[in-house]
Amino acid sequence: MRAGFIARNQQEYGDRYNELRFISPDEAEAASTRRRQLLDALEGRALTGYGGTKLDCSDLSPGCRICAEGGWSCLFINGRCNVRCFYCPTAQDEIGLPTTNTVEFRTPADYVAYLERFGFSGASISGGEPFLTFQRTLAFVTAIKKRFGTAMHVWLYTNGTLADSDKLGRLSDAGLDEIRFDIGATGYRLDKLRLAAGIIPTVTVEIPAIPEDLPLLKQKMLEMAEAGVGHLNLHQLRLTPYNFDRVVARGYRFLHGEKVTVLDSELAALELLEYAIDHKIGLPVNYCSFVFKNLYQGSAARRRNAAFLIKPFESLTLNGFIRSLTLLSNPETLSRQVEIFRQQCGGAEKWALSSSRDRLTFHPSLWPLVDLSDSRLLVGYAACRQLPRVSYQNPFLTVKVSERQQVIVERAKSIQDVQLSGSEAELFYRIFLGNQHPPSDLNEGPLAGPARFEFIPEGLQDYY
Repeated sequence: MRAGFIARNQQEYGDRYNELRFISPDEAEAASTRRRQLLDALEGRALTGYGGTKLDCSDLSPGCRICAEGGWSCLFINGRCNVRCFYCPTAQDEIGLPTTNTVEFRTPADYVAYLERFGFSGASISGGEPFLTFQRTLAFVTAIKKRFGTAMHVWLYTNGTLADSDKLGRLSDAGLDEIRFDIGATGYRLDKLRLAAGIIPTVTVEIPAIPEDLPLLKQKMLEMAEAGVGHLNLHQLRLTPYNFDRVVARGYRFLHGEKVTVLDSELAALELLEYAIDHKIGLPVNYCSFVFKNLYQGSAARRRNAAFLIKPFESLTLNGFIRSLTLLSNPETLSRQVEIFRQQCGGAEKWALSSSRDRLTFHPSLWPLVDLSDSRLLVGYAACRQLPRVSYQNPFLTVKVSERQQVIVERAKSIQDVQLSGSEAELFYRIFLGNQHPPSDLNEGPLAGPARFEFIPEGLQDYY
């Protein structure tokens, strides 16, 4: 997998890949040791959750809890910002239409219908900068809270530069539950969040952990707590083609992975968490790693979309992929297997025999009835995603959200089907279907492919 990630990182940045300062093996070892020291120092004092990808989880903001539980929808209310943070991942220079998951919404009513149809419990208004289109922002917050009330937690991301007491009061009257300030955009000014602390129920600071600002942030944490900030969320700096020049100019050390991230940003976040606890600052600090965002938010989206396209004889993995189990054999053998299913289970909704009668797909609950002596097992995985329009490349379903709005849910194979022999199939069952804890060497052998679709990998990012 490391080789695959490195190859994708090289492809993403092309000729400019060689400008990046990736860590050496010695640096990786030293950084891993330092991270282990920080994590050991936090053990028993900071609650680690979600497979070790997020900490401290003991006092997350309401919005963070909903995100972690998989109930969050993020609406980009516009695509323009009035500041130019060096770490911003996209251009942020066009107003555009409110968008989530590439789907555009022309009216607040359509977005409200979308939230209801897909079963969300929390919604955030992001951008761009939501205060640049304040009337639009206010209309969406008002519509969401009018429809759902306290059943839908609504929060807003802002750099704060355009916030004032009148606008904050109007958002509060509309029902806004939480506001999150990126004070990194304003040189860590706290005046606007002090203003919001008396108006919006929950005030959160959400910023990237910038390594060179570590001393300043330690000082600012006490000021945040005194100003009425309820939560501090730290996330990891990430490189994108858009912020490449500004981020690289800072001389950071980079890590390979699903995306290129900044090593010292993670270490800075963990050090700030330790500092807050050691000095009893009273400000809950949450390090939301890139690994958490990438794995858990992705899994939640897959699970939600899969509900529309999963078949009765298929199942969903812990990682949100649709799993299919298929026996391959001759028609006579599979006919006998079907007869066993009928005798023991009655209805045929939990299995499907192909028209050629040489493939029998079955639900995992039928495994105790399966005879593998004359059959091979084929394991397949698929993921579902939302699209604004049909791609005509994969199976899809048109989900009607409102009279004006529809969403395409598309299903695509995630990996070529994996064929397993009898002993391999039995091992597959014990590990993935029998609730057995995965062995540490699962990244090798015939089950390495299925493993990454079955389980959400544990731990923070590998350093290489």
